[in-house]
Amino acid sequence: MQKRIVKKHPLAIRWLHWINFPLLSIMIWSGLLIYWANDIYRIGWGNKTLLKFFPDSFYKALHIPFHLSRGMSFHFVFMWLFFINGLLYVLFTIFSGEWRYLVPNRHSFKEAWQVVLHDLHISKEAPAQGKYNAAQRIAYSGIIVMGFGSVITGLAIYKPVQLYWLCYLCGGYESARIIHFALTIGYVLFFVVHFVQVVLAGWNNFRAMVAGFEVLKEPLEIKESANEQA
Repeated sequence: MQKRIVKKHPLAIRWLHWINFPLLSIMIWSGLLIYWANDIYRIGWGNKTLLKFFPDSFYKALHIPFHLSRGMSFHFVFMWLFFINGLLYVLFTIFSGEWRYLVPNRHSFKEAWQVVLHDLHISKEAPAQGKYNAAQRIAYSGIIVMGFGSVITGLAIYKPVQLYWLCYLCGGYESARIIHFALTIGYVLFFVVHFVQVVLAGWNNFRAMVAGFEVLKEPLEIKESANEQA
């Protein structure tokens, strides 16, 4: 087998990706500190509660104290870093042309289902794989949209009087808070799925996001045939 090094992720994409991970983690942690001061959301009806966000055991397991002011301080500082990092990522993908690999096309949703079936070992046929497969295109584009949604709803919650028009566009203060909370749950679910996918994809895929390249193995005769044609 002949090994070949193939460039995959530009330096800016890698840096902004890894910077975003601790920023978003701090945002989620500080958001929990704020939410615990008024944790009203639940799934149920009347006095019947099927699921409460979150039970006391959840907070105790994570050792999250009642520190509302600390949560607000961290949240309102790191939200600007989160926004700037996300904005730089979007601008880089636009001006570098990387968006062509990220934005879903008209075939992506059909192909994404094939990716899911393959990952679940239901289908043996491997789906089409470019720089990103169809499921990755949808997920990575979706997380960008979610990021802007968090910024918009976060500002509506942060300054509901000064930014009353933004709060109105979000459906009011309570609606903005619900959307903001739902997006946070979405980030956590994305983290879990993303981590599992990275483990399943293996070291080569992980190295590409660290070093920027993949090492591909190909039969030696293919390389020799290509040289003869040249």
